[in-house]
Amino acid sequence: MNTPYGSSPGAFTPLSDKQVTRMSGTAMSRREAVQRTLLGAAGLVLGRHLTLRALAAAPSAKAKAKSVIQIWMWGGPSHLDTWDPKPEAGNDYCGPLNKPIATSLDGVRICELMPLLAKQADKYAIIRSMTHGNNGHETASYMVQTARAQGGREVFPSVGAVVSLFKGTQAGYQGLIPPYIVLTEPQGRFSESGFLGERYKPFATGGDPNQSRFAVEGVVAPGISDQRQRDRRELLHQLNTLEHAMPGDAQLTASEQCEKQAYDLILGDAGKVFDLSQEKGELRDRYGRSTFGQSCLVARRLVERGVPYITINYNGGWDTHKQNFQLMRRRVPEMDKGMATLLQDLAEHGLLDSTIVWWTGEFGRTPKVQWEAPWNGGRGHHGQVFSAVVAGGGFKGGRVVGASDAKGERVKERAVYPCDLIGSIYELLGIDAEAKLPHPQGLAVTATPSAADKAPSGGRLKEIM
Repeated sequence: MNTPYGSSPGAFTPLSDKQVTRMSGTAMSRREAVQRTLLGAAGLVLGRHLTLRALAAAPSAKAKAKSVIQIWMWGGPSHLDTWDPKPEAGNDYCGPLNKPIATSLDGVRICELMPLLAKQADKYAIIRSMTHGNNGHETASYMVQTARAQGGREVFPSVGAVVSLFKGTQAGYQGLIPPYIVLTEPQGRFSESGFLGERYKPFATGGDPNQSRFAVEGVVAPGISDQRQRDRRELLHQLNTLEHAMPGDAQLTASEQCEKQAYDLILGDAGKVFDLSQEKGELRDRYGRSTFGQSCLVARRLVERGVPYITINYNGGWDTHKQNFQLMRRRVPEMDKGMATLLQDLAEHGLLDSTIVWWTGEFGRTPKVQWEAPWNGGRGHHGQVFSAVVAGGGFKGGRVVGASDAKGERVKERAVYPCDLIGSIYELLGIDAEAKLPHPQGLAVTATPSAADKAPSGGRLKEIM
C-alpha cells in the first residue's frame, strides 16, 4: 500500500467489508474502532499540513514556472538512439537506427522513431552534453535527481521533495492531492525524501491509468463502488457515539475534519482528477492507449489542479544490455506519442509556459554496440555523456545545448552537470538554489551544492532561460 507521505503510520486505507463487520462486533471496542478509523483517515491529509518550523525563510526570484512534470526514463535510454544520433559513426555505433530525421529546427536531427516529437522541436531544448561519469543505476539515479555526488553520510532529497517543501503548503498550495505525485510505480532506487523525512516522500499512485478504472491506491479501491464507500462511511458514523459523549473534544474534532477531507478526496471532486473517462476518447488515443501515454494525460490533469511536482516513472525497457534495437523499436514510438501529445496538450490548455517538462534517465548507453553473445546487439551503461530534454516553464524551445563527440562517447562542448540543470529548474520555479534546507541535526545544507562542496559545474542553463 503506497501512501501520500510514504509508509508513515496513520496512512488512510479503505476498510474491507470484513474489517467493517468486525468493528461492529465484540472483538474490538467501539471507542477503539472509531479511533483507528478516524486516525487512519487523518494520515492522508495531515502530512501536508505539518508546519515547516525548521525552514529558514529565503528570498526567491519571481517564478516563471508553477509545476514540473518529470519524465523519468528509468534504466537509461541510449542517447544515440533518441536525441543524439550519430549515423556517420558507422554500424558499430548506430546499428540499424541509421536514418535520423529532420526536426522543425533547422539542422537538428533526432532518431527516426520519434516523428511526432520531431515536429514539436520548437517547444523543447535538447541538452546533448549531460555528464556525471557514474555507471551504476542507484548511484547515477541519486546524482541526477539530487544534484549530489553519491556516498557521504547524508542522504539528500530529490528535486520532487525539495519542490514539495518550497512549493507545497508553505507556498499556499491547498489541494487535497499531495504536492508530489509519482505515476505509477515508486522509483525505488533511493530515498526520494532523504533527510527531509517521510512527509516529503512522493505519493505513488500504483494502478494503471490505461485500465477502464484507474485504481489509485488509497483513493480508488478495486471492486469497491462509490456507493459502497458511502455506505461504509455511514456505518462508521452510526458507530461513532464518542462525538456525542465528548462534544468539543479537540482530538475528535480534528479527526472528524480529517475524515471529511479524506472522503472528499475519495468521493468528491478532488479524486476525479484520476478519472480519465472524463476525457474524450480521441484525445486518449492521441496520447496512446498505454500506461505511459495515459500517465502523460493524468499528469496534464494534475497540473491543471495546481500539483507542483509530478514524476512519470517510465519503468521497464530502457536497461537495454541485450537486444537494444528490438526494445527501442517497441518503446520509443510509445514514448514519442505520449510526450509529443503532452507538449501539445499543455500548450493548447495554456499550461506549457508555466509547466516545466523534464525528460531524462540516469545515464545513456555505451555508444559502441555490443554485438557479441550474450548481448546480441545490446548497449551498456554510459554516464560519461548523455542527453536530457527540457520544455516550458521558462525554458526556451528550439535550442540545442552542448555536444558530444563524433561517436557520442564524451562531452565535446559545454558540459552540463546535474546540479546545473536542477539549479536552473529551481530558479525558474522561484526557489533559491542556495536556500537552506531543514536538517534534523541542524546542519547548514543548501538546496544545491554550495561552493564549499566543490561539486563540478558548468553553470546554469542561461542560454535557454
